[in-house]
Amino acid sequence: MTVLIVEDERTLARELGIFLHNHNFACTVARTAAEARAQLADTPFDFVLLDLGLPDGDGLQVLAEAKQNELTAAVIILTARSAVEDRIGGLELGADDYLAKPFSLPELLARMHAITRRRFGLHKPRVACGAFELDLQTRQLFCAGQEVSLSVKEFNVLSYLVLHKNRVLTRLQLTEHIWGNLADTGFDSNFIDAHIKNLRKKLGQYADTDWLETVRGMGYRARL
Repeated sequence: MTVLIVEDERTLARELGIFLHNHNFACTVARTAAEARAQLADTPFDFVLLDLGLPDGDGLQVLAEAKQNELTAAVIILTARSAVEDRIGGLELGADDYLAKPFSLPELLARMHAITRRRFGLHKPRVACGAFELDLQTRQLFCAGQEVSLSVKEFNVLSYLVLHKNRVLTRLQLTEHIWGNLADTGFDSNFIDAHIKNLRKKLGQYADTDWLETVRGMGYRARL
């Protein structure tokens, strides 16, 4: 999944980026309100981690404008501001959660996982997909209790399709949402096709994969 880190403090932005990258998020950093607006206008992110005290504006204003432009990303406000009014203001503008600085990185990750479960109507980390079970928290795939070994990228593709079950996702959508601005460096549809082919080969050794569909001329769908 992709994350926009809106944070002007370079050390914290770097720490967040490294930590989330190590947990398989594709991160982009914006250090000003102007950079955040530009990124949000150009890229469909899954999460926005938003500092309120930006050097050229207020993060709440960035959030308000983004929501007017139909922002679909989940927003977690990260700020040193302690006033209850700021917390209420952010939540009323559509933020999904609020963490006061300093905060624990593992707690941030746990909140991101919780938001993902809520957004996709999940009551537990494991999601059924055919004869398989996908554990979004531990990033493991099981079939009849046996773990199916997947690469990081294979898991990313599969989990994104399963989270958006019954919805056709284009190759470009999968690339942008899983690897972020990789699409900007030269999009190649074969990149996704190769991972789908590998997934079918690996999963097919355990059970039927007819639910992992190719939609001709469009992309792929997890029909569940």
